[in-house]
Amino acid sequence: MPLALLALAVGAFGIGTTEFVMMGLLPDVAADLHISIPTAGHLVSAYALGVVIGAPLLAAATARLSRRTVLIGLMVLFVAGNALSALAPGHHSLLAARFLSGLPHGAFFGVGAVVATNMVAPERKARSVSLMFLGLTVANIAGVPVATLMGQHLGWRATFLGVSAIGLAAIAALALLVPRDGADASVTGVRGELAALRSLPVWLALATTVAGFGALFSAYSYITPMLTDTAGFADASVTLLLALFGVGATAGNLLGGRLADHSLRATLFGGLVSLLAVLALFPLLMRTEAGAAVAVALLGMAAFVTGSPLQLMVMEKAAAAPSLASSANQAAFNLANAGGAWIGGLALAAGFGVTSPALAGAALAALGLAVAAVAYVVDRRTPRPVRERVVTGHVPEVSETVRR
Repeated sequence: MPLALLALAVGAFGIGTTEFVMMGLLPDVAADLHISIPTAGHLVSAYALGVVIGAPLLAAATARLSRRTVLIGLMVLFVAGNALSALAPGHHSLLAARFLSGLPHGAFFGVGAVVATNMVAPERKARSVSLMFLGLTVANIAGVPVATLMGQHLGWRATFLGVSAIGLAAIAALALLVPRDGADASVTGVRGELAALRSLPVWLALATTVAGFGALFSAYSYITPMLTDTAGFADASVTLLLALFGVGATAGNLLGGRLADHSLRATLFGGLVSLLAVLALFPLLMRTEAGAAVAVALLGMAAFVTGSPLQLMVMEKAAAAPSLASSANQAAFNLANAGGAWIGGLALAAGFGVTSPALAGAALAALGLAVAAVAYVVDRRTPRPVRERVVTGHVPEVSETVRR
């Protein structure tokens, strides 16, 4: 695999760290800024909002630029957002800085996925995407715990300065390792990029992402009370168990990339079925500490098996605008984060029990399977000449990722 994938993984590691570290720093930030923890929770929402807004807009606006230049520019914006977070004098300025930090997130993964797939042979495209996402999953194993400890001992501002340093390292790696490329002359501008997203298959692929990862976050958002109240773990053990989730996610990500290169749709369906099964078994597995540990690892693995297939599916269905489509999929991922947490919270508020968010997640996984099945039927019923025009568009190499 090209060394340039290492540069993309470093950027993904920094992004994954800053995205998830805020959850562990909320008490420290709230105490320092003299706000409540629920108010500090808006900082998580501000980042997610930045991702949802920035992903499609930045990808479309920079579509005609060199992708190497775009990646470096996005990491510069990332460094600026985290540095401003470290220097923010109050709650409102920190909110703005977190929003700014989230803006480049989706576009980086979207453009990075296109760069990654264009550097490898057709039969290794899914694996190239999974190696870029490896930085994101490893961030849950090492980046987030270390950054959280740094914040607790040196202050939360030190954490964001540390993340800024990771961003600077990513900029250097991108400049050194990613090949120079010219502007994409086939792109017709923002209108042309947006026009490529009008097809039903694209929206079905994005809806599968929302439902599938909504299933994950419905359970994962409330994993701590499940582990402590149901499985009986001490609070101090939760961080180690969350690292176990990261291990499972890393394994699932690598496995999904390898399998998707052989059969994209089969990997997607298999991942969603596995996720549904794991979530349905959560109430049973959470009855013992050993079962709970297994459940946490399997949850990460089952969910992230679908990561590369979903990314490539969206790129396939909008091949004339792969960067925008890939970035839109990251926006869909963050919508899944917010929506899944909300649906899981509804199950808790209704009094269905501590493990009920997992069952709500199983229902969302079933919905994701249904949407993926509809997408498959639509694709099969599309006449082949039309399907080939949709797949090839202006970027024929993307079509080679299809392994039906």
